[in-house]
Amino acid sequence: MGIFGQNFKRKSILSLLARFFFQGIIALAPIGVTLWIVVTLFNLVDNFLPNLLNSLFPIRFAAVNGEIPKVTGLGFLVALFLVLFVGWLSSLFFVERLVSIFDKLLERTPGVKIIYSSVKDFLEAFAGNNKKFDKPILVSIDGNDIWRIGFITQESCEHLGLKDHVTVYVPHSYAISGISFIVPLANTKKLPKHMNAAEAMKYAISGGVTTTVDEVVKEEKDAVHLSMGSTSPSIESKDTSMGSTD
Repeated sequence: MGIFGQNFKRKSILSLLARFFFQGIIALAPIGVTLWIVVTLFNLVDNFLPNLLNSLFPIRFAAVNGEIPKVTGLGFLVALFLVLFVGWLSSLFFVERLVSIFDKLLERTPGVKIIYSSVKDFLEAFAGNNKKFDKPILVSIDGNDIWRIGFITQESCEHLGLKDHVTVYVPHSYAISGISFIVPLANTKKLPKHMNAAEAMKYAISGGVTTTVDEVVKEEKDAVHLSMGSTSPSIESKDTSMGSTD
């Protein structure tokens, strides 16, 4: 009995430690991955300026002991201000016309236009005036009553010879990839109003485990209950007032 009790106690301690370990992984992994991505991107951008200066002026900005001297954060700030400056400059009318001419030139250059157009369309799909992933829907592709979250990227496919069809991009879970489908408009349905494009993308990429939507629905229900609770006293007061007149 004593040996059995010791074994049981040892297993309980091991299972408890294992549970704490996995809980620690769940708590630390998102923070660690986020910090790793941020630091990696920061270092990537921050190293751009010293490497550029070393390439342009190899004698003046020569490597010391195999490393190019740099001031931490300076390259990142220069790159940030450069992007902001170009963004402001491109908003000016005459510069916008020049950019438009250069844009058309690149889009007509054989070979280059494939790379340029693909990168441009990809970036404009997430930002700018030509956003594509701002129309989240439910789309039925695999069968009846089987739905996926997608985003309408083309509202008309008549240029492909398909009337009453739309192009829908369906993101993959836990990945930055996805696949485009051309489906009849009848195979799509709108999402509830409380689910915007960001919430839909988060729900799809997380495999449906995100609780943001549930929290929004809960908040809306709580608001309805509060509003109903605030109106109940007035109803009771009316009843009492009617009773007093009798």
